[in-house]
Amino acid sequence: MPHPSPLRCLVIDDDPLSIQIVENCIASTGFLTSAGSCTSAVQAAEVLRTQSVDLLFLDVEMPLMSGIDLLRTLQNPPLVVLITSSQQYAVEAFEHDVVDYLVKPISYARFLKASQRALELATTRSEPEAATATETADFTFMKVDTKLVKVIFDEVRYVEALGDYVHVVTGQSKLIVYSTMKAVEEKFPAGLFVRVHRSFIVNLKRVQAIEDNSIIIDGKHIPIGQTYTRDVFQRLNKF
Repeated sequence: MPHPSPLRCLVIDDDPLSIQIVENCIASTGFLTSAGSCTSAVQAAEVLRTQSVDLLFLDVEMPLMSGIDLLRTLQNPPLVVLITSSQQYAVEAFEHDVVDYLVKPISYARFLKASQRALELATTRSEPEAATATETADFTFMKVDTKLVKVIFDEVRYVEALGDYVHVVTGQSKLIVYSTMKAVEEKFPAGLFVRVHRSFIVNLKRVQAIEDNSIIIDGKHIPIGQTYTRDVFQRLNKF
């Protein structure tokens, strides 16, 4: 099913020439339409509060606030194609679930390929059955140091908060991931995982016992926080 209308695109780059190149590419692509441009991430943040946009062409390297910093401030970001001057941002691009990343100088062929990916994703988002199917994936990728490591949900025992990091504990390893517990909750399937404490998320399939208001997984006693108790026991009873 084709997307019902052209994707509204906002171009964000501190280089006017780069903006013009991307705007020309948008004008040459029938399923895209321009929603304007911004020369800073700060300006873009304000525009995104007041306008509906389907796709961002977002430069990474900008003063005051980078493109990555902007993404971190957006609760429900539109589709994003990152524009960079270096391949080094590929891992961060994947971490933020962007559609693609373009390395300057941008060719129209490469721009078109990224835009077609965005169109496919936009179309999928508008089809409930397809969207549901994507939620059944049994793994995700998480950033560990400079690598993206495949994490199979069923193998995860629990996740523990550790400052700005989390420990993702599986049967074979303990991964130290730069992430927040909120981000883990959003990425891991809600049907399999439950938050039991402000510092712990557990895999319901791996719960062996409950003792003294603690969950036991592989011999480890994981506390159940008072504010989570009711939800935890409801989930365990339904699992």
